[in-house]
Amino acid sequence: MFFFFFTSNPYIAIIGDIKKSKKIKEREIFQNQLNSILKKVNQLYSSSISSKFTITLGDEFQGLLHSGDNVMEIIQYIKKETYPIEIRFGIGIGSISTNINPEISIGADGPGYHRARDCIEELKMMERRKQRVLSDVQIKIDEDNFLQELSLNSILKLMYSIESNWTEKQKEIINYILFKKKSQIEVAQYFNVSQSNIQQILSKAHYYAYKDAIDSINKILCEVKYNDSV
Repeated sequence: MFFFFFTSNPYIAIIGDIKKSKKIKEREIFQNQLNSILKKVNQLYSSSISSKFTITLGDEFQGLLHSGDNVMEIIQYIKKETYPIEIRFGIGIGSISTNINPEISIGADGPGYHRARDCIEELKMMERRKQRVLSDVQIKIDEDNFLQELSLNSILKLMYSIESNWTEKQKEIINYILFKKKSQIEVAQYFNVSQSNIQQILSKAHYYAYKDAIDSINKILCEVKYNDSV
């Protein structure tokens, strides 16, 4: 079992930062679209959310979770809905030292948010230095959890390496499978192709390695839960 070490109750802070936001045409339209997407996230994943996802700056948004059950699904959903706009995500796991407003994710502070911010700044720095971008999602964990953090980020890099090579068709089919929870036969019927064709598409996209990576991260993060009794 994959254990974390915390001396105080952990939350999961997620910060999303839009890449090249100044180059987006009709930014007001996109902001309205993003606001609608975040409202949908707040509805779909309300059981895990302590403070609703909120646009905090023109090119940023954030939310706070008390459970790690839906972290990856939330991020994948936002990426799917905002495509082709690219977003970098910082995930910080740690305590929150201020009051939490459940309706709007503004004003709260603490190690959880500090770690998420550190992730965003580190990803930006890599891009400014024109290093090869290894991931668009990074996790930092407060306290003595270095090996857990290292393992999670290694898996995220694997996922990004696979995902960044998908064609438009592969992306469309894989997102349909992930979010509609359909079998290959149902997917083939929906896209009006043979099941063998779907199988070939998934194989070339390294879907099964990608899905294993998602499942591994989910199993690890499911162990992060805020305990009211502590």
